[in-house]
Amino acid sequence: MNHIYIFLTIFFTVYGQIVIKWQVNSAGTLPIEPSEKVVFILRLLLNPWILSGLFSAFLASLTWMAAMTKFTLSYAYPFISLTFVLIMLSAAIFFREPITPPKVFGIIAIVAGVIVGAKG
Repeated sequence: MNHIYIFLTIFFTVYGQIVIKWQVNSAGTLPIEPSEKVVFILRLLLNPWILSGLFSAFLASLTWMAAMTKFTLSYAYPFISLTFVLIMLSAAIFFREPITPPKVFGIIAIVAGVIVGAKG
């Protein structure tokens, strides 16, 4: 049951990354002029979806602190690598980013590492 803290950390991290990417894509490209860049970033920071992504990162920090009360860092941290897997899959689904053979190989290596780390 204590693993729920690790999995909530992963969930909140993935949610935050995906929702921020979605909204940044919707906002367009970063302007060239420094003053326009500031306005662009401020608009993003006032976006409710961006705020939910930032809040999600905060929640991930809280659930990670809870996980740290239950597990050693060397045991729990490899699970965080699963965010790479879930973000890659989510990016393919939501943003149509390609999943290439090198990415698949990397994901297999990450999952294998998590399995080995969890058993150690």
